[in-house]
Amino acid sequence: MLNTVSTLQQRLSQRLHYHRTVRALRAMPLEVALDLDIDPSDAERIARQAVYRR
Repeated sequence: MLNTVSTLQQRLSQRLHYHRTVRALRAMPLEVALDLDIDPSDAERIARQAVYRR
């Protein structure tokens, strides 16, 4: 049971981190994103890779 709770907490934390990362990437000014070679339409993919290592 404790392992289940720990896993749930970890997944909720990852989900929160994912959404915060997507929001930050979308809020980034276009000039900054382009300087970093980030396509704003890739926010979800970048966040997924950063948070879930996928």
